[in-house]
Amino acid sequence: MNKQVTYIAALLIVLITVNLLSNSFYKRFDLTHDKRYTLSEASIAIIQEVDAPIIIDVFLSGEDFPSEFRRLQTETRQLLDEFSAKNSNIVFQFINPLEDDATRERNIEQLNQRGLQPMRLSVQENGKSTEEVIFPWALASYNDATVIIPLIKNKIGASQQELVTNSVQHLEYAFADGFSKLTKPKRRKIAILKGNNQWEDPYIFDFVKTLGAYYFIAPFTLDSVAIAPHKTLEALKNFDLIISAKPTHPFSEEEKLVLDQFTMNGGKSLWLIDAVSMEKDSLYRTGSSLAFPRDLNLTDFFFKYGVRINPVLLSTPYSAPITLALGEGSASQFQHLKWPYSPLVSSENKHPIVNNLNLVKFDFANQIDTLKNTVNKTILLQSAALSKIEGTPKDISLDIVTQDLDASLFNKGPQTLAVLLEGQFTSVYKNKIKPFNLSNVADISSATKMIVIADGDIIKNDVIRQKPQELGFDKWTGKTYGNKEFLLNAVNYLLDDNGLINIRSKEISVAFLNHEKITAQKTTWQFVNMLLPLVLLGIFGFIFNYLRKKRFS
Repeated sequence: MNKQVTYIAALLIVLITVNLLSNSFYKRFDLTHDKRYTLSEASIAIIQEVDAPIIIDVFLSGEDFPSEFRRLQTETRQLLDEFSAKNSNIVFQFINPLEDDATRERNIEQLNQRGLQPMRLSVQENGKSTEEVIFPWALASYNDATVIIPLIKNKIGASQQELVTNSVQHLEYAFADGFSKLTKPKRRKIAILKGNNQWEDPYIFDFVKTLGAYYFIAPFTLDSVAIAPHKTLEALKNFDLIISAKPTHPFSEEEKLVLDQFTMNGGKSLWLIDAVSMEKDSLYRTGSSLAFPRDLNLTDFFFKYGVRINPVLLSTPYSAPITLALGEGSASQFQHLKWPYSPLVSSENKHPIVNNLNLVKFDFANQIDTLKNTVNKTILLQSAALSKIEGTPKDISLDIVTQDLDASLFNKGPQTLAVLLEGQFTSVYKNKIKPFNLSNVADISSATKMIVIADGDIIKNDVIRQKPQELGFDKWTGKTYGNKEFLLNAVNYLLDDNGLINIRSKEISVAFLNHEKITAQKTTWQFVNMLLPLVLLGIFGFIFNYLRKKRFS
């Protein structure tokens, strides 16, 4: 008896001790093969120093979701559980703004005013099609600041299952990016180059506004190079990155030396270059226009760094349509017509800049050759395999929309449109006479990065009634292309922004049920699920009775 009491008492002491220790020490195990519930080091680094509550309101809530979006809802909740487990200051709740019919319309209006647009879904269940409205957004608040976090990662032409898969892969990046905006002060500085007739502010407004949430932005004019080149170079060195958005006037040798030495001192740069002069506005006004090479005096500049932008036009059947008014007078109608000079580009590359990226739209893009040197080159975006290279000068006419495209002519294969350069660059002016005397000239750069894109229109947003539109949004088709996301990823990568960009390369596989099979085989599986347990139970009972009789007879 005493032994039993001692044994029970010891067991109770062990259980109590284990329980107390488990409250202080715990370990979460991620048994998924893709480690979807293991936060990246970059995400952990962002939240580990958060010392005040981040309140997250998730509007992805409701009972009538399609099964695919219930999966997104579940994945969002589990991801936020992981964030909360790492830092208890991450507090979240799920809200259904459409739950109460009395406040439904008011809630929709308030969310729309904050930029949270509803999403309409087509629900196919039991052979019936219905439409549901959801708000795939979250609001995160920290101290006196609030950011919007999108939960849907759009991709043109994707099915609902593909949309959810893309969104699940994007979730950690979306929340980590939102937390970073709330908690991390701006540190990097970006110069938007002026003085060579680059895009005016209204046409790059949306992208510059987006960058302003992460970095300090300022215009920088190179005109002062002619008067005070040394002072201009020293001022430029205060920036971490320069962006030149579609220059159309040539660069002087003095300006090129300043830009070269900025690179030699470790400065990063993003170049959006049109090597051919061709504008859609001219086509709309006259119906045809001459495309001819544009000399920016940058050929030797990029050649030394390892790339060459050729003054040719790329055309492909895989392109965005052009919208024209056809007909006479009041009978005219807008129609979307085939237009081979607006390539739509996706990437199979798993590089963080382009991984899981929506289609990127180009206009009158050129082609890039990569050259052998010591700089590492990564091709970010290429055209479709069915591509054609057209030399310039060339007359471009809107009449092409009435002609059938001959696929056999598009035989040049994929053409490079955007390339990343990384490593140590050699100065353009090494062993050359300098356009002005400069002390401490560097011939070899420290480790740095540069991205060259053979299209200056990729950054342009439409301006309607003097109001800039969202970059990538096509007002005629209602589609939003991935231009802004691509350029933002490019800037994040160039500036090594907290490792955030590396979260995008995380691959998550999401399994879905096949709704067609469910509909076709529903009765069969219902019958199997009802009958099979009874059959198994009958077999077990027969064997049990048989063995029992055999043993005791």
